[in-house]
Amino acid sequence: MAKEKKPASKAAGTAARQRSIQKQVEAKDARQTKASAKKEPAKKAVQAGVRKQPENPLPAQHQKKPGHEHELDPRPRYLAPDYKGSGKLQDRVAIVTGGDSGIGRAVAVLFAREGADVAIVYLSEHEDAEETRAAVEKEGRRCLVIPGDVKDATFCNGAVAATVQAFGRLDILVNNAAFQLHAKKLEDLTDEHLQETLQTNIAGYFHMARAALPHMERGACIINSGSETGLFGSKHLLDYSATKGAIHAFTKSLASNLLERGIRVNAVAPGPVWTPLNPADKPAKDLAKFGESSDMGRPAQPEEISPAYVFLAAPVCSSYVNGIVLPVMGGPRG
Repeated sequence: MAKEKKPASKAAGTAARQRSIQKQVEAKDARQTKASAKKEPAKKAVQAGVRKQPENPLPAQHQKKPGHEHELDPRPRYLAPDYKGSGKLQDRVAIVTGGDSGIGRAVAVLFAREGADVAIVYLSEHEDAEETRAAVEKEGRRCLVIPGDVKDATFCNGAVAATVQAFGRLDILVNNAAFQLHAKKLEDLTDEHLQETLQTNIAGYFHMARAALPHMERGACIINSGSETGLFGSKHLLDYSATKGAIHAFTKSLASNLLERGIRVNAVAPGPVWTPLNPADKPAKDLAKFGESSDMGRPAQPEEISPAYVFLAAPVCSSYVNGIVLPVMGGPRG
């Protein structure tokens, strides 16, 4: 009988497969004739927070899948230095998938600042994961890093079991891991590409929630990462948008299903956010205008999104909030 591959080995295989899919898409892009577009004056970026955030144009850059935060220029802001913790999640335990970078990292840090121990699940971005671990531990809390692929239900069961064994309980699940890669036409969307998106973005959420629930008690919660694309669509992200719409429906359905058990389920629908997901999707030259079409004329930084997850996780803030998709898009349209 063939020996079962270890989760880390499977994750490395998934990362290689994602890069292979990415290579196919980029080859098609190179062969397609791009129609010339009119140049429109750049929208003036809006700053509404306590400190000025980076604006467009962003430096041209491109990454291989799955993307690495430590290679981004400028580095995404996740520390939220003006956010003061007040024990809203004191001694609770959270799992954050996709927690090595981007929104997941920012959420892990604020959860720790509010008093939670955090396990981060990630694919194969080990350097980023260690930076997240260090940031969580700097907040005075424990952090467990678990590499693996959420498409694998067995891995998800093991990740939850490892978290409960390490920390003794599980109160919060943040489903945040995602695969995103554009396709100009539906005919360009291969079965391999489609399945990678479906199995990561929606099946992975089901796997993690199913594994977590036997360990969750009244007062626990699940928070799913949706997207503005699940609300409005995106013409070159057909499969990704479809999964985000499915996540929104899953959120509302599971919220109803778990209500009598006292376990809340909600989602956050971000607009454009500066994370490794985007330079690992877009061609380098297109990245300069990333987020420019949002109402605020710039992409959000992860630290501008993460407080929404704290709000939904903390019973003291949201005990009567269930089944919502909270838009954090810089405006009504994003």
